[in-house]
Amino acid sequence: MQHLWDQVEQYSHEHFVRPDDALEFVLREQSAHGLPEIQITPLEGKLLQMQVRLMQARQVLEIGTLGGYSAILLARALPDDGRVTTLEVDAKHAAAARRAFAHAGFSHKIELREGAALETLPLLKQAGRVYDFVFIDADKENNVHYVKWALELTRPGALIVVDNVIRDGDVINPDSTSPMTQGVRRMNEYLKGEPRLDVTTIQTVGAKGYDGMTFILVQA
Repeated sequence: MQHLWDQVEQYSHEHFVRPDDALEFVLREQSAHGLPEIQITPLEGKLLQMQVRLMQARQVLEIGTLGGYSAILLARALPDDGRVTTLEVDAKHAAAARRAFAHAGFSHKIELREGAALETLPLLKQAGRVYDFVFIDADKENNVHYVKWALELTRPGALIVVDNVIRDGDVINPDSTSPMTQGVRRMNEYLKGEPRLDVTTIQTVGAKGYDGMTFILVQA
């Protein structure tokens, strides 16, 4: 099926994604500096952009910057006074992302905070930050902690999106030896019992194989 998924993704890409110098720069920087090619796809990025626009979000939080690909897409969806706060633990990733933000002309609109997210998130809370949209795409082992902090940092009506939650179907395996899969499963158990959240998961196929995203609406 992967061959078919790739063909359909290429077809959709050709119809709905335009050439993009800023995003191509991100990919070149990631390749040149040995960063993993695990960023979201252009089609997934457009989905996130549409959600941000439909929500009329102004403040976006991203956990996991990598080379800045998704942060640029999110920043484009915001109004002139909107802002993305993105968190990155790896200094090499952060440096590549800052170059990408400057190249795209978004250094003024994207605040990159370097360091472990579980150390940075409490500082955002102390500063009184409140976000309309949160995108979580970092180490899956800590997903449940990231979601709990996202709930602390969002308003009712905010949307939290978590990437890579299907893990080639491994998510249904309670005996999985993958720390990432077990991290997703712990998050799901928390979400199942949290009455303040309305949750759904969408499975995806394409260039990134078989995976998916979880969408979390903050109700109260």
